[in-house]
Amino acid sequence: MYYNTLPFVCSIPLLVALIVFYPLSGLAFTDAQHLTPKHITQDNNGDYWIRKPREKTNNMCNIPLLDIPRMIAEKYKSHPECIKKGVVLPVPSNQRMNSYLKEIADVCGIKKTLSTHIARHTFACIAIANKVSMESIAKMLGHSDLRTTKIYAKLLDKTVSEEMNVLKRKFSAV
Repeated sequence: MYYNTLPFVCSIPLLVALIVFYPLSGLAFTDAQHLTPKHITQDNNGDYWIRKPREKTNNMCNIPLLDIPRMIAEKYKSHPECIKKGVVLPVPSNQRMNSYLKEIADVCGIKKTLSTHIARHTFACIAIANKVSMESIAKMLGHSDLRTTKIYAKLLDKTVSEEMNVLKRKFSAV
């Protein structure tokens, strides 16, 4: 694992898997912790989806399951804890996960407080940067009010710049 070319050796493969899974799925910690195989479905086109009511609000999340988080889920499906609890991932406690993330931040010199919740913000930012609409992001995150999504989804400077360049070309003096 690398952050700004600093090598970081993690002896807990599950931790690395979860650090990747959260921001690529958009699930909150508790939703990932309670994700069961029945929440992962395949549509008529062969695409995989996470279809799960949010633990916090009971609003339905409909999230296309990207290949990398799908492979992570596949890797852990036969883990003894997953079989015992009937879940997709053997997620440690939120306190433990946040403690691991704090250690990683310290080693990498990251000043921002990392937490599992930051991954939802990251998911929204990744989606915005890749031109996913706010309405789609809200649906994936299980938000019933678009204003909630806008809190998560900080507009990226890159996005603003790209959009303004389109406007700049239209109103160029040359």
